[in-house]
Amino acid sequence: MMTKALCNVCAATAKPLDWRCRICGGSLDLNHLPAFDPGNVIGHEFSLWRYGAMLPVARRFSLGEGSTPLVAVDLADGRFLAKLEHLNPTGSFKDRGTAVMLNHLAANGAGAVIDNSSGNAGASLAAYAGAAGLPATVYVPAATAVESKKRLIRAYGGAIVEARDYLEDVYAAAESNTYASHAWNPYFVLGQQTAAWETWEQLGRRAPAALATPVGHGGLFLGFYRGFRALRKSGLIDRLPRMIAVQSAGVDPIVRAWEAQASLPASVAPTESVADGILVDAPVRGEQILSALYDTNGFALRIGNEAILEARNSLCEAGHIIEATSAAPVAALRQIKERIGADDELVIALTGSGLKSISARS
Repeated sequence: MMTKALCNVCAATAKPLDWRCRICGGSLDLNHLPAFDPGNVIGHEFSLWRYGAMLPVARRFSLGEGSTPLVAVDLADGRFLAKLEHLNPTGSFKDRGTAVMLNHLAANGAGAVIDNSSGNAGASLAAYAGAAGLPATVYVPAATAVESKKRLIRAYGGAIVEARDYLEDVYAAAESNTYASHAWNPYFVLGQQTAAWETWEQLGRRAPAALATPVGHGGLFLGFYRGFRALRKSGLIDRLPRMIAVQSAGVDPIVRAWEAQASLPASVAPTESVADGILVDAPVRGEQILSALYDTNGFALRIGNEAILEARNSLCEAGHIIEATSAAPVAALRQIKERIGADDELVIALTGSGLKSISARS
């Protein structure tokens, strides 16, 4: 059957360029996705498009996204396997989702594309829009956007709009532009599933005991969860990894909800954090993130600025130049190991390159 985007609230069928339900405003997800078939993996393709048969999107352009290494890291607080997502073309995991989303949007007649972003998603959008031959505009928060990331957006040819209420502004602009939202678009999350499939292959066709990511809107977190769920549905693994969501102590709606065993994210008042990539007080797919935690016997942790910076510096000294946001799960490594067991296999996604902000290192 043909893959379609349906509303998670009222089950209405969305149009190809819709970013949320036109009827009730609910988020969208894809139904009738192709089953994962290892026989359809393209062995000679070293990008996420090796899984093209499982992605109902025709590849029109690519920057070589995906196929990131999985390497062992030994730190004072323990050992883990790092999925090096910061080695994607624009320096962040966002490229997986952006590539699949923009190939879908371009195939369906998208013109100018827009998104709202504190940095990484905006750079990714600008780069892939350039590859697609589409103009891109990124709405950034006037008070918190990182200067080096704004420079990167412009370097890729993207335009920037700085706004005090950038969500209100981008929603208004979405009336006359294609909103290529990394938070809302279901094809973005679909692209993130390829990280799970790569990890499965890299581990010798098995799942790790646990997997941790930083969580803002949770696109990569859900991509890993859904990707492993697809593998289980196809009978290729017998259990899902325990999913672990790590947030900044300043903005932790998922952690608070998980602690209360609630089904919806908690209401929080945002505060400053060095982890600028996960400063999301109202995650669009928060209910789904929490459901994934409960389904996998996972858990959510918060971590403070000092611990995040210390973990970032430790990783840099170990040869991994990553941004502060990426270090959040590593800062929680001791807590994670205490919960899952010191010897259980843990994968942590290192999500963004520290080269984007190295001049601002503290």
